[in-house]
Amino acid sequence: MAAVNREELIRDNRRISIQIEQMANSSMAEQDLTAMQANMLRYILRHSQEGTSLTAIHREFGYSMAALSGMLKRLRKKGYVRVEPCDGDDRRKLLFGTRQGEEMRDYLDRAMNAAQDRLCDCFSAEELESLDHLQKKLLQNLSELSEKKPKNKEASES
Repeated sequence: MAAVNREELIRDNRRISIQIEQMANSSMAEQDLTAMQANMLRYILRHSQEGTSLTAIHREFGYSMAALSGMLKRLRKKGYVRVEPCDGDDRRKLLFGTRQGEEMRDYLDRAMNAAQDRLCDCFSAEELESLDHLQKKLLQNLSELSEKKPKNKEASES
């Protein structure tokens, strides 16, 4: 069995990620949303009963707080999301879907599910399970590596 070119593997993984994002952006374009805005809105709508925070969204998707703040601003401007102060913690804001956001829920779910179906229809159920397992294993390794990484230059020189 030939050795795997790890450089190519990592590069292909990045290309897959970019192409998935482009495909999702294309499917959301008619609603004037990006894929990440659509994912963020879906997350907020799923948590609208109790509200959610930018921190929770950051943990879920891994985007920077600055990028999420910009996306939130655009979703608020479009009338899909409202922000309320958190009871007991004035610094924390909770995010809720609006009626207009709720009206988008079915469309977003259908569009995202259709895109996922098109993307994954080339895999058997077993292949999808293997891919899921391997991706989670890689993410776990990345998480562990980032925890071990020195936080600043002084720490690496010690």
